[in-house]
Amino acid sequence: MAFRVRNPNLLSLILLSLLAIASAKVFFEERFDDGWDKRWVKSDWKRDESLAGEWNYTSGKWHGDANDKGIQTSEDYRFYAISAEFPEFSNKDNILVFQFSVKHEQKLDCGGGYMKLLSGDVDQKKFGGETPYSIMFGPDICGYSTKKVHAILTYNNTNHLIKKEVPCETDQLTHVYTFIIRPDATYSILIDNVEKQTGSLYSDWSLLPPKKIKDPEAKKPADWDDKEYIPDPEDKKPEGYDDIAKEITDPDATKPQDWDDEEDGEWVAPTIPNPEYKGPWEPKKIKNPNYKGKWKAPLIDNPDFKDDPELYVFPKLKYVGIELWQVKSGTLFDNVLITDDPEYAKQVAEETWGKNKEVEKAAFEEAEKKREEEEAKNDPVDSDVEDEDEDKSDDADDSDAEADLDKKDAEEDDKHDEL
Repeated sequence: MAFRVRNPNLLSLILLSLLAIASAKVFFEERFDDGWDKRWVKSDWKRDESLAGEWNYTSGKWHGDANDKGIQTSEDYRFYAISAEFPEFSNKDNILVFQFSVKHEQKLDCGGGYMKLLSGDVDQKKFGGETPYSIMFGPDICGYSTKKVHAILTYNNTNHLIKKEVPCETDQLTHVYTFIIRPDATYSILIDNVEKQTGSLYSDWSLLPPKKIKDPEAKKPADWDDKEYIPDPEDKKPEGYDDIAKEITDPDATKPQDWDDEEDGEWVAPTIPNPEYKGPWEPKKIKNPNYKGKWKAPLIDNPDFKDDPELYVFPKLKYVGIELWQVKSGTLFDNVLITDDPEYAKQVAEETWGKNKEVEKAAFEEAEKKREEEEAKNDPVDSDVEDEDEDKSDDADDSDAEADLDKKDAEEDDKHDEL
């Protein structure tokens, strides 16, 4: 059977795309299939303090594919640290793509879902919060104020947090987080294959001093008029304006029937604000014809700025790790990828998260429905007659329990902030 190509240009683009994906360099790819525990090293960090959490190998309570498993935090109020090694490489002259999926099954209230790339030699059994890293990336949630994507770059041994806000997903489903760094020092952050933030390493992190600064010697000219509005010189105060009283006698007030002038004194009607009084008179404002705008000092070259053409380079990347604290456990990591090809990363996301997202969503909704039905079935029937003393005792106990919980949550929030 003959096959005719109606659009040869489209066919060429498809072939080029397939060729590019085929030539992608994959430095590390982990889908947590059989043997994953031979590739990953669980750290002993915090184990002596009985605060090291254990990992479960699971597809989770709800999923799109029971055979697509990852690793999940399993204990509340624990620190977690695990890492894997790959052949050392540098992203010099190449794109760097760091991608993974994460799901917060526990309806996370305080904890991280981020991962790290580390350089040089690391003792994986001691990997923890104090271990230097090159890149830290992923979602972080704590209370109502912190619901964002961390993107931290280490430069000259100093960690720098992205200056832009990148909101993260906060539901209980799987999401894919992608961080792309390019040789032209631009970057993109994607969630579920959709770009959420992009820009420059120069402007969106404080890795280098600014190229331009305000001229410290510049002064605002004496004749610079920066008042946008001025009083109207033609506006005049209405005659008798100052005679308007602030308050007037309440016309609806009447002397109480039981008022006794001899005992209570002479009755005086109360006063109320005068609706005619508009406050001290001020002339209306008009546009200032001499307004020159807000004065700004001119920018000059920053003498402290020294460009670094390799600002984007991480020369000895060798490990990927998860290091985090969780108040509530249940965060599941999967499909970790480090490559030089954004298109291959998109393909991996679609093959995993994209293929399973609708089935997973339906499974979650069914699980929620069953949970709500169980809660409704187990709720005690309200009684019309209850012992008053027992109510008071229960209220006191509840109040004490809530106070203890609030105190504990505050302490854990402080721990989280310290991280």
